[in-house]
Amino acid sequence: MLSHIVLLCGTLYASFLVLQYLQQLYQQRKRAQCLGCQPAAQGPPGIFGFRSFIRLVKEMRQRRWIEYFTEQYEQFGNTYSHKNLGTKMISTREPENIKALLATQFHDFGLGTRHREFYPLLGDGIFTLDGDGWSHARGLLRPQFTRDQVADLDLMDVHISHLIDLIPKDGSSFDIQRLFFLLTIDSATHFLFGESVGALESSNSAGLLEKPSVRSAQGFAEAFGISQDYLVSRSISRHFYWMINPTVFREACRRVHEFVDHYVRLAIESKHNPDKRSDRYVFAEALAVDNDDPKVLRDNMLNILLAGRDTTASLLSSTFFFMARHPDVWQRLRQAIVDEFGDSQNPKGEITQANLKDIPYLRYVLNEVLRLLPPVPLNFRVAVKDTSLPVGGGPDRKSPIFIPKGQVVLYSVYAMHRCTDLYGPDAHSFRPERWEEKGKRNWDYLPFNGGPRICLGQQYALTEASYTLVKLIQRFNTLECADPELKQPKILSTLTLSHDRGVNIRLYSTGTNCDG
Repeated sequence: MLSHIVLLCGTLYASFLVLQYLQQLYQQRKRAQCLGCQPAAQGPPGIFGFRSFIRLVKEMRQRRWIEYFTEQYEQFGNTYSHKNLGTKMISTREPENIKALLATQFHDFGLGTRHREFYPLLGDGIFTLDGDGWSHARGLLRPQFTRDQVADLDLMDVHISHLIDLIPKDGSSFDIQRLFFLLTIDSATHFLFGESVGALESSNSAGLLEKPSVRSAQGFAEAFGISQDYLVSRSISRHFYWMINPTVFREACRRVHEFVDHYVRLAIESKHNPDKRSDRYVFAEALAVDNDDPKVLRDNMLNILLAGRDTTASLLSSTFFFMARHPDVWQRLRQAIVDEFGDSQNPKGEITQANLKDIPYLRYVLNEVLRLLPPVPLNFRVAVKDTSLPVGGGPDRKSPIFIPKGQVVLYSVYAMHRCTDLYGPDAHSFRPERWEEKGKRNWDYLPFNGGPRICLGQQYALTEASYTLVKLIQRFNTLECADPELKQPKILSTLTLSHDRGVNIRLYSTGTNCDG
């Protein structure tokens, strides 16, 4: 008798769930009709998306998953529907849809489960929070990126000098990407925390080949890279993120936290001892005034360090990757810089943020690098209520598409920047001159995101990259590619984009024999 009651209750509950699901579908269909929505094109086939997930994991192991997503757009269109481990998703590279996600319908979308996925490394910070928590963190950060702070080239100059000291002067090959990550960890910690970690100063040409220690800046960089790699896997795994938590990931997070905790202690000491406070605005010190909880400080400092270090290093590394394979671009840019500022032996006046902007071709080169290799190539949002996106539905793909609450929308800036409909038949080619022809772009060019979450450090990154390029070009007159068989970049994408095989080049100093 009891078994029959249990069976009856189970049947009734299952029936209730089915009816509830059908009612939800009916309500969603009515809302979609009211919004004039039509279905998006179907992407990769499969009932639950298991086959697509396995294919994605394979592409990730081969370090080409960003390119794989781009190929999917070529096959299924600029906006399409697909499933990943049973979860229905929309993928888009349409500028109008991305504008809606990031700006015009900003409050319709959030970060979904990102907080839980990224929590072991980034905790509660600007890249993991929504709502009031995010607004508060952004408000604390904004004063750091005032014009006066961004234009502090003297701060950058000392670190660039240390970088130049580490570059081989005999024309031998080296990986400049590794040096750029040391440069940006030094400049980011100095700019954000008031004290540089001194990664470049403590390194030498032999030391760069040694295994980094846990407490060194190089050890931090290694641990940071490992932990970010696992964060991407956790994000792609969606609701199964908790299954990706191996010892190596936990240990990498611990090492990163140990590194940042040093600056947490300095910030707290500055609050209680004004004599130790910096004369200029320092983000960490300002944060400690508001809240001296060590975890709150660590989370916010780590979030902004991620942006300050990785994105600028990515931009500089990619710039040298392309210029090493396009000597005409190097020569034209060098001529423009020497005409404006002279070289290291015959400098012309002071380099300022204002006159860095007076070199159009420098801006064109950086724009083109950011177009082809944006530091954050892929991102997503999750609908917080039933809503829609402007285009992608119906046979002509011009009708709105319905986005139910909880649905994930992936968007690829990398793929959008390579769309031939937007950038012409040579969209995959490196050609800085296109910016001379096209001028300013809008929502089809988003290397620094857009809307309320637009990157606050955009001018800082561009200023640091521009100044670094000028100083290197003043010092060296010839750039050669030391990895000529690599025609296209081998992308390593964790939370930010880098080069899996490094950027191996040769640089010759002004006045030396350029034939080697």
